[in-house]
Amino acid sequence: MLARLGRFTFRHRRAVLVASLLFVVASFAVASGVADRLTTGGFADPNAESERAASILDHEFHTKDPNLVLLVTAKHGATVDDPAVAAAGARITSELAATRHLRQVASYWSLQDAPPLKSRDGHQALVLGVISGSDSQVADRIGAISDHFTRDTSTVRVAVGGRAEVNHQVNDQIQSDLVRAEGLAFPITLVLLVIVFGSLVAAGLPLLVGVVAIAGSFLALFGISSVTSVSVYSLNLTTAMGLGLAIDYSLFIVSRYREELRAGGDIEDAIVRTVRTAGRTVLGSALTVAVALGALMLFPLAFLRSFAYAGIAVSLLAAAGAVVALPALLAVLGRRVDSLRLFRHRDPKPVGEGVWHRVATLVMRRPVPIATAVILLLVILGLPFLDIQFGLPDDRVLPAHLSSRQVQDDIRTNFTSNEAAALQVAVPGLSDPNGHRAEIAAYATALSKLAGVARVDALTGSYARGRALPVDPAVLRRFESGRGTWLSVVPSVEPLSPAGEQLAHDVRDLHSPIGQALVTGPSAQLVDSKESLFGRMPLAAIWIAVATFVLLFLMFGSVVVPVKALVLNVLSLSATFGAMVWIFQEGHLASVLGFTATGSLAATMPILMFCVAFGLSMDYEVFLLSRIKEEHDRTHDNPSSVAVGLEHTGRIVTAAAVLISVVFIAFSTSGVSFIKLFGVGLALAVLMDAFVIRATLVPAFMRLAGEVNWWAPRPLRRFYERFGIAERSGDAAGATPSDRAGEPAPEPVGVS
Repeated sequence: MLARLGRFTFRHRRAVLVASLLFVVASFAVASGVADRLTTGGFADPNAESERAASILDHEFHTKDPNLVLLVTAKHGATVDDPAVAAAGARITSELAATRHLRQVASYWSLQDAPPLKSRDGHQALVLGVISGSDSQVADRIGAISDHFTRDTSTVRVAVGGRAEVNHQVNDQIQSDLVRAEGLAFPITLVLLVIVFGSLVAAGLPLLVGVVAIAGSFLALFGISSVTSVSVYSLNLTTAMGLGLAIDYSLFIVSRYREELRAGGDIEDAIVRTVRTAGRTVLGSALTVAVALGALMLFPLAFLRSFAYAGIAVSLLAAAGAVVALPALLAVLGRRVDSLRLFRHRDPKPVGEGVWHRVATLVMRRPVPIATAVILLLVILGLPFLDIQFGLPDDRVLPAHLSSRQVQDDIRTNFTSNEAAALQVAVPGLSDPNGHRAEIAAYATALSKLAGVARVDALTGSYARGRALPVDPAVLRRFESGRGTWLSVVPSVEPLSPAGEQLAHDVRDLHSPIGQALVTGPSAQLVDSKESLFGRMPLAAIWIAVATFVLLFLMFGSVVVPVKALVLNVLSLSATFGAMVWIFQEGHLASVLGFTATGSLAATMPILMFCVAFGLSMDYEVFLLSRIKEEHDRTHDNPSSVAVGLEHTGRIVTAAAVLISVVFIAFSTSGVSFIKLFGVGLALAVLMDAFVIRATLVPAFMRLAGEVNWWAPRPLRRFYERFGIAERSGDAAGATPSDRAGEPAPEPVGVS
């Protein structure tokens, strides 16, 4: 089938190129505003207790967590109780309350000098409010509100914070980071591609495939966003993987095409053989990447599912571009693929004399000591992973100079409690709240005695450390409703921290004398998100393992090779995650990389990184094993096929790894710490896989297993022979270059 596709592409090359160009233009035209349709939320499980409680509070009591905070700072040494400052604070409160889409507005001054809303030194006070609407609507509204209320008068200075402003600034930061990353990655990648290929024409081909993949993926996300929530952060993965996979697949296709031309084939035969052999490998690789990222669909968080949409689309479109559009372009270029050559590489050495052949031979002579040393190194690197702590992103993902980060830092440092991060306890089944005031008071009193609680507000009053506090009755009206009641538990601890998690557990564990209680708020959302993620992780791991095993078996006809690949990938990734814990959780390189260590990693990022890195690792595994299998089918000599296979693909894999790591490192320049983690982690994972795993452990294990590498039970062998998708060493167009004795070793990149 692929041979027929190759012939079709050659014979209709101009029509294929025109269709590809129209596809790119139409995709960018339709999906140019895709970022405006995406959400900055998606970190919560919609079926979790915290989300159900939040829905009840919104619909029954018309209340939500405050997502807007104004930090009012008195100037010239005054306090917030000075008449001029108090008057300014009252005016700001009234102005905010009169603003469209604002509700639940309250402040230190409107609540009759509520102490928790005043800083310890008395120079700052808070105004709280809720911007109504969905995540996207809030994102649209916060910009104008922030611009209007950020002010510096002769009396006070007002800064805007809260979740809405944090998300707004994260979104703005990511969009500017994305432009900068693309501006860095594209020219650097082009320069490296010129160095790799020696030719401007050949170097430009992967970038063209990348444009096809990125444009098509933007169109896919545009369409998906019309039926479900898609995270704006998925655009980063689309750009990074679109360019990275385009480089991987284009290197493999172009290298094989040049190899076929050097072996004496005409242009049509070279295209057909390239699509039939390398094209099959590229499609198999794209499927493994898509399968790995498809595991993210098993999680209920829209944030992770969005990366599945983006990753599956970009991997399949990159493969389509490499197997259809790229061969058509090669057919038009013919032997001019090396046009505009800037320099010439050294002539390739004969088979058996290349660097990677010598590396493989050296490893296979001493497989046990080399494999033992490498495994020991990976285990040591992975040890910090045992101490990993998971959290949710908050304002500290932003650079310290941004206003919302500064507001939250001031609240964290100068105030006794975090009013905007309160836990809400909804009791929807209480039919007559006023008839159960004694029970409500007793429950609120018990809650106020819990460690980490600054204050509890309820229908019956406010409580701290088991004692009732004086309070304005007007403040308590928000707890009145025809059905049920609710309580506000204001924490004295950092909400997105182990102490915050413990507080959420303690509140949920405390017996409610007034009926079933549902708890929401940032700390409860953290608990629920972690439970949701970790509850699905075994299923995701099984999906990845089984699907990858099946795909690799269908490609190579072995049950041993897939198991080895799975084990080596997990070993490599554990080392990468250990390094990420050491760097980002423990903060050892915080000053160098420019981020704030919080003692935890965003709970979604290790899962996302595992799926992406696992897919990319299998990408390289398929490249290497495909050529080893091709040689083994021809010679039936296991050590020789391993050495020759590594010799044919070593430069492809290492060049691709260096190039894609440049893309990820460009994204590591982001000012948002979890995007920085994503970039640094994936760059490290790719380089470690290409230079350590493929160069040492793969040949060592292949040598130790011998012919057992290709073993499968007889029923599975018959199934593979009938339905397998592996490459074959020859086709109707003739033998591959490997069948021609005396040919020099076909270097995949950098060959004159």
